[in-house]
Amino acid sequence: MAKMRGAITVNSERCKGCRLCVVACPFGVIDLHHKEVNNRGYHFAYMANPDACTGCTSCALVCPDACIEVYRAAGRE
Repeated sequence: MAKMRGAITVNSERCKGCRLCVVACPFGVIDLHHKEVNNRGYHFAYMANPDACTGCTSCALVCPDACIEVYRAAGRE
């Protein structure tokens, strides 16, 4: 059976580091860059554990600034 694989892109310049996506992700895929900030001074979200992403869209649904786009594809396993 094919396992759903996903990926996200984050508009890092628009992200304000609210962590809602980090909390909403059931698979621990997202975290905030702790050493980097965007041009507005916020630590922004990124895929810290990309292999765990299933494309469930939980992160994009809770993002108040619509910074996250989710992509899904059937993977082989």
